[in-house]
Amino acid sequence: MTLTFPNRSRSYDETRERVRFIGHDGMFEVRFSVETNALSTAADDEAHYLAAFDAARTTIHDVAREIYRNARKTEYVLTAADFR
Repeated sequence: MTLTFPNRSRSYDETRERVRFIGHDGMFEVRFSVETNALSTAADDEAHYLAAFDAARTTIHDVAREIYRNARKTEYVLTAADFR
């Protein structure tokens, strides 16, 4: 199956400094998060991180699909290195 992102919701995890989102492979839920240092933003607060995520959503989903294709796990953390 192909990894999809039918739910556009995302949330900011202040403790871990990440933006979380969910993908689906058929009936399986796959958890993802992006470290905030991987997001281009002028300020470091929740609203800016979520806006940066939204602006880069297509790229983030493409990177998530590629990483998932290489190693199928149930949870992933995307870092700045994944976007190079």
